[in-house]
Amino acid sequence: MEITETPNHKLILGVPSETHPQERMVSLVPQNIIPLKEIGVEVLIEHDAGINAGFTDKQYEEVGGTIVPQRSDIFDSANMIAQVRGPSKNPDSGQKDIAKLSNEHIIIGFLQPQFAIKEINQIAQKGTTSIAMELIPRITKAQNMDALSSLANLAGYKSVLVAASIMPKIFPLMMTASGTLRPAKILVLGAGVAGLQAIATAKRLGALVTGYDIRPAVKEQVESLGAKFLEDDLKNTEVETNSGYAKEMSKDFYANQQKLLSQAISETDAIITTAAIPGKKAPVLITTEMVSNMKAGSVIVDLAAETGGNCALTETNQTILHNGISIVGTTNLHSTLPTDASQVYSNNISNLVSYIVKNNNAEIDLQDPILKEVIVTHKGTIVHPVIKDLSE
Repeated sequence: MEITETPNHKLILGVPSETHPQERMVSLVPQNIIPLKEIGVEVLIEHDAGINAGFTDKQYEEVGGTIVPQRSDIFDSANMIAQVRGPSKNPDSGQKDIAKLSNEHIIIGFLQPQFAIKEINQIAQKGTTSIAMELIPRITKAQNMDALSSLANLAGYKSVLVAASIMPKIFPLMMTASGTLRPAKILVLGAGVAGLQAIATAKRLGALVTGYDIRPAVKEQVESLGAKFLEDDLKNTEVETNSGYAKEMSKDFYANQQKLLSQAISETDAIITTAAIPGKKAPVLITTEMVSNMKAGSVIVDLAAETGGNCALTETNQTILHNGISIVGTTNLHSTLPTDASQVYSNNISNLVSYIVKNNNAEIDLQDPILKEVIVTHKGTIVHPVIKDLSE
């Protein structure tokens, strides 16, 4: 077992501003500074880092944070850096941050390591220890660090509001003096965290909701929210990895799945798709033919757009029209709710830092059941086995 400790000087966590043009979140909110200071971690905040999420410099200072004027001050003084989008997930200005890294830094954030091998290699060459928040395993011990789940909750909620704002009809049943307006029919593909929140939100708005997932075990969860579960006769048992994420299925499986979905999709007013496989292209669940068979005015909100989309027609960060059907390819929906998104993500960051920090040192144990899943680079090399294989 290898345990690496930071040098015996003060632990300082730096929070730089997010520079990606679509990112409004901040990686740490004021309320999390107090517990970090209690374990001996000082916090530096770049000037106005939290302003887009609704947090002022004054709020950080009131709880013991230190505001620094320049981004370079963060990298020069801090030995841990917390970001929402790490440098490998920020193509416009990530290279400038990589240039500032050293072998004394631990960088924590979303890194999309499977899709940014060049940048990950550059971070490794700097000797920096990098931790990818999207790789947090879905195990009980890591539940309070699971940033994907935290943000998926908000994305699932907002996806329904987006669909409702675009649809040419209302969600609930409504009795009027001139007649009855029938409720909208909503189909949610994928009953993970985002899907279940989408189902719950659509039900609260009064829609008739159907949920679908390749895991038969989630039927009870879908039905507990008042939705119908779209069942198939595909007996699926091995559909998850050991880390709790969806597995990639066979081509024959997806072909049979599309036959099942075709009828349900043709009767639906709005579809929320949430099916994603970490490190892989998203499975195409909705073909062009299926879209063409939908009613005019229908909406698809594709939460898997960042990795290709669950709809064959999805275009990343675009809303397109196909035969009167709107297809929304949003990739950062949680960031449209930056105050709450920052709060839950900040809790995840704070919990992870607290897990690492022991005896006034940041201890990097490559055999730890959580850290071995999330550490991508360490001591000049790529140590995560999956990312290492992709880089060779």
